[in-house]
Amino acid sequence: MLTEKEELSLQTRLLHHKYKSDSQTGAVSVPIQHASTFHQETLDSFGKYDYARSGNPTREALEEIIAGLENGTKGFAFASGMAAISTTFMLLSAGDHLVITEDVYGGSYRMTTEVLTRMGIEHTFVDMTNVESVERAIRPNTRMIYMETPSNPTMKITPVKEITGLARKNDCISVVDNTFLTPVLQRPLDLGADIVVHSATKFIGGHSDVVAGLAVVKGPVIAEKIGFLQNSFGAILGPQDAWLIMRGIKTMHTRMEASEKSALKIARRLSEHPAVNRVYYPGLETHSGYDQNKLQSEGSGAVLSFELRDRSHVKKVVESVQLPVFAVSLGAVESILSYPAQMSHAAMPQAEREKRGITDGLLRLSVGLEKAEDIITDLERAL
Repeated sequence: MLTEKEELSLQTRLLHHKYKSDSQTGAVSVPIQHASTFHQETLDSFGKYDYARSGNPTREALEEIIAGLENGTKGFAFASGMAAISTTFMLLSAGDHLVITEDVYGGSYRMTTEVLTRMGIEHTFVDMTNVESVERAIRPNTRMIYMETPSNPTMKITPVKEITGLARKNDCISVVDNTFLTPVLQRPLDLGADIVVHSATKFIGGHSDVVAGLAVVKGPVIAEKIGFLQNSFGAILGPQDAWLIMRGIKTMHTRMEASEKSALKIARRLSEHPAVNRVYYPGLETHSGYDQNKLQSEGSGAVLSFELRDRSHVKKVVESVQLPVFAVSLGAVESILSYPAQMSHAAMPQAEREKRGITDGLLRLSVGLEKAEDIITDLERAL
């Protein structure tokens, strides 16, 4: 009988772990514990749980599951992806310097430029595909290197091993946003990262019905620091939402596998369409990060972006498509079409957006579970 997690595939480990059934009742669903406080038996000996901000059995189950999937030391569940990212940034102090990928998610850009700066934390945006550029950006006071790969929305691929090597050499914390690929396709801690963060709202939850964030760390020292910050800030995930994320995890591999196959078909067809100037998808051999992504990941994910002539063409497409939802977010069972300039990257000034390739003609498509040919037909009619 298989007993060690190393003998099981990740696909199987999504379902088979210590929480696959309740030890008290045998229920094959993690109990939802709504209690905000816990009775203590004696004055001198408190139990494992005292107040739910500091620890909750349902949240703890999710945190242990995601830590196992990312091969980390400890996991942490937060009220949103930005809560996970912001809490991670709070490892920095006034006078510290952050090196961060230039085409980062708009919320991370806003946090960096408008919040961290008020706290006296400096930053440098850099093209993370270029290791030499990252090395040049590191200063004596650099304390963190923050990566996002594939990047949002231009799908750039960062060579994680090389950058985490630079981080170790310069005594920096390395962080990777793994939202787009999930631990199903990429495990940054195995590539040398200290912390991996997720917007679990996206592919991990997978059903557009919960907002959540996750972080997993490598090593007990950094685990203790993040645990202290999680408890101090209190941006924790509630038990009902934790349960929803655990439910989503059970089908994550199957969803990612199906959506990725469709995304590649759609990306190939769009790249041949005369109305499309450019397609950004690391599964295409023409993508600049194709080889690097194959080296460090087990797939290309289910998100792609494509560039049209201008905003007027975008407007025509958005108002003509029938199948994709036109909305903020990604990673759901339904395909979601987004307009980064006014949605995910609205916080970024136009000049900064355009410098990063986020033009007024760019659309991002998160591919769901519809038949790929139906989405292709719908898009081609709209184009």
